[in-house]
Amino acid sequence: MSDNSAHERAGKDNPEDYGEPHDSLVPAHPAEPIADPGLPEHEPRPTDIDEAMERRAERQVAGMFVGASLLLVLFVVVFFAVDDDAVFMGMGAHNLAIGLTFGLAMLLIGVGAIQWAKKLMSDHEIVEYRHSAESSQADREETLAAVSAGAEESGFGRRTLVRNSLLGSLALLGLPAVVLLRDLGPLPGNVLERTVWRRGVRVVEDVSGEPIRPSDMQVGELINAEPGVFFEHEGPNGEIVPSQYEGAKLNNAKAKAAVIVVRMHPDDITPLPYRENWGIEGILCYSKICTHLGCPISLWEQQTQNVLCPCHQSTFALADNGKVLFGPASRSLPQLPLGVDEEGYLIAMSDFLEPVGPSYWERGEA
Repeated sequence: MSDNSAHERAGKDNPEDYGEPHDSLVPAHPAEPIADPGLPEHEPRPTDIDEAMERRAERQVAGMFVGASLLLVLFVVVFFAVDDDAVFMGMGAHNLAIGLTFGLAMLLIGVGAIQWAKKLMSDHEIVEYRHSAESSQADREETLAAVSAGAEESGFGRRTLVRNSLLGSLALLGLPAVVLLRDLGPLPGNVLERTVWRRGVRVVEDVSGEPIRPSDMQVGELINAEPGVFFEHEGPNGEIVPSQYEGAKLNNAKAKAAVIVVRMHPDDITPLPYRENWGIEGILCYSKICTHLGCPISLWEQQTQNVLCPCHQSTFALADNGKVLFGPASRSLPQLPLGVDEEGYLIAMSDFLEPVGPSYWERGEA
């Protein structure tokens, strides 16, 4: 090719000037598929030629779906029947039970669906043409017809035993979902807004469970405390009363009832009008749970009489009713009213009058 001819070809702007494309460059769209694409000759399955085997396979598949349904119902039963603290062969029995029942149910549904497809659905090769991205009306109608034919070939409408058992097992899949969603946490209400503090419950040291006398505390001291009902304690007649809380129940109750007890000069305290009798000789008690995100707080500044949250530095003025001075917290620390019992130990005069813990959508600022 000469330089001039190459220059002339490069100078043409209209593609039509190049003439028609060569036939070898046009993709072939044969009207009929290749006669022999290389597939082996089709062999019928045993269930295709033996009606007894077909019925047996149908019963097997339906049995798997029914078994899955029973396991899903059993999942709900064991979820409530097996105690959270139960142990089986060194493992948590509750998690083991719900895991096995739900896992086996899903396994049976999956295996049943595979067996249905392998043994009962229509078994023959099909040829599918490629089309442009936009389907014509005729293609859409053909697709709907193919879907209807597929439903007919699968026997979904004809094999009522398999169909109904599958639909039943799939419908029951919603039960574990409802139970597990409900188990994500307690609903707002009494569960979150109440603690175990009651009138007469002793305020004791967190680790030892020792009751606290006002005379035992020095000005500027902070004590991490809990309700005395979490520990073995002496009853009204001198008998030893064991704690009724243990395991998960104990941990949940302690998480909400944890408090800090501080002592400061009474003259430094500015109580709200209805809180004037909530302290004992300058001793005040507040929830230990930050009202921002629930972190435990006990970073006590004796000079300023403020307490800080170590997570996000929310600062609360304990001499001023737990008021927020700094940080992302939007609510004051809830205060527990204190009293003294006949033996001179600190006790609660009631539960908290406001919810403890972080804010949520139904809880306003305080």
